[in-house]
Amino acid sequence: MDFTISPELEDLRQRIARFVAQEILPVEADRASWDAHENIAAEPLARLRQKAKAQGLWCLQLKPENGGLGVGRMGMAVCYTEMNRSIFGPVVFNSAAPDDGNMMVLEAVGTPEQKAKWLAPIVSGAVRSAFVMTEPHPGGGSDPSMIMTRAEKQPNGSYRIYGRKWFITGAEEAEHFILIARTSDDARTGLTAFAFHKDAPGWRIVRRIPIMGPEEHGGHCELEFDGLEIPPEDVLLGEGKGLKVTQIRLGPARLTHCMRWLGLAMRSVAIAREYAAVREGFGIRLADRESVQTMLGRVALEIEVARLLTMKAAFELDRGGLARKEVSMAKIKAANTLHLAVDTAIQINGARGYSKDTVLEWIYRYARQARLVDGADAVHEMVLNRFLDKEGDGFWNWPVAEVTP
Repeated sequence: MDFTISPELEDLRQRIARFVAQEILPVEADRASWDAHENIAAEPLARLRQKAKAQGLWCLQLKPENGGLGVGRMGMAVCYTEMNRSIFGPVVFNSAAPDDGNMMVLEAVGTPEQKAKWLAPIVSGAVRSAFVMTEPHPGGGSDPSMIMTRAEKQPNGSYRIYGRKWFITGAEEAEHFILIARTSDDARTGLTAFAFHKDAPGWRIVRRIPIMGPEEHGGHCELEFDGLEIPPEDVLLGEGKGLKVTQIRLGPARLTHCMRWLGLAMRSVAIAREYAAVREGFGIRLADRESVQTMLGRVALEIEVARLLTMKAAFELDRGGLARKEVSMAKIKAANTLHLAVDTAIQINGARGYSKDTVLEWIYRYARQARLVDGADAVHEMVLNRFLDKEGDGFWNWPVAEVTP
């Protein structure tokens, strides 16, 4: 694959980088701009979002006809990393999870009417959204075949939902929801995807689950469904196509996590290098110590490996592939690299890194979830082994270009 990017994409990357440096980082540095859950508060977020829109830096992941910039997955890989040089970056550009993945799947599977009803308000920034799939034991988590939440079809063609979900990111502030529920016991066609609005009766938020790390807007919630009625026009892609909807959504969404995590890893390195350049001990700067140089060199190498795996997966998606094994490799590597980068930065910064004087401790707590969200490391390693069993030595084949007549 060709790693050069177009001048237009480089210009967009630079504009995003400038916006992060000049507009977002000063807000991040002001603790008065943080909310109670250690994310950006509503007022500064609204102000920054308006500026991002005005500068043409909004919703770049979607096609122009749906309100985006149409940069493709490889373009997203370039730009999302720049966005997340700030912990507040992605949400400012409307490129944060779960809205990011929800917009991409609605763009891919929604009818024109569904896009107008469910997608357009998220694109505009008028509403937030959530993806409702994960369930408490013994329900489905990484294995969707275990989903127990039921969608019972009614004589009028609508569906009533019964069951329980948990760790639903953003649920407390979301207005639009995408729900995966069971409509039959068939292994392949037993799940169906639905859209519903927060004001629909028949469901409730049981609790906002306390977590170790800082929280996305709307937290991670446990939900109960006790007869939520959803009309047939709000079924996505058709009854029995829920597994396909999850596959369409989760692959690119997992990869966008990797893109963003790389930005946080690079930010961690930058903080470490800045401190190492000025901090002295026993008559020598930290930056001049071979041990510190080795630590930073290793992290730089690991970030580059994760970046290449992420870009390869983006390349495969852009050329129409599912990129299942490529995304799994990128997900494992990027998640673990983020943890290594911030752990190393904290070690170099010493007590300063462990304190709240920098964002390193925020990133450290956030990084631990990276090895769990959208599939734990072990799940993705199992997926890779399945490909290895199926393909053998072909696992490592390069894609071959078609011969043009």
